[in-house]
Amino acid sequence: MSRPVPLMLLLVLSLWLAACYGVRFGFMEDGQWVGACADDAGLWQCQVRATLGLLIHWRVLAWVALGAALLGFLLPGRKGSVLAVVALLFALPALVLYTASLAVFALVIAALRLVRAPRPA
Repeated sequence: MSRPVPLMLLLVLSLWLAACYGVRFGFMEDGQWVGACADDAGLWQCQVRATLGLLIHWRVLAWVALGAALLGFLLPGRKGSVLAVVALLFALPALVLYTASLAVFALVIAALRLVRAPRPA
């Protein structure tokens, strides 16, 4: 029998997903920021946007999520569960920010780890 996922974790992940969509549509794709960064790339907001763009381009978020999910799946006990939550926290922005091909595997593996029944002692 599988374990239920705590309601607080689902709430936090839902808020994190909403924040990720806010970053995507309010910061990365907003025409205001595209124009402002084309005019003056030295703004700190434009530097953050450029760095996030590089993280997306090199799929850093998705690879970190996948690595944490695989480690979390293999490690027993609380360490594995914590790594699975970390993987979810990296997989959600990776899914929202254009690297869904890798992040979907991390999301599934981490979710399976969280609902997996504990091994008998």
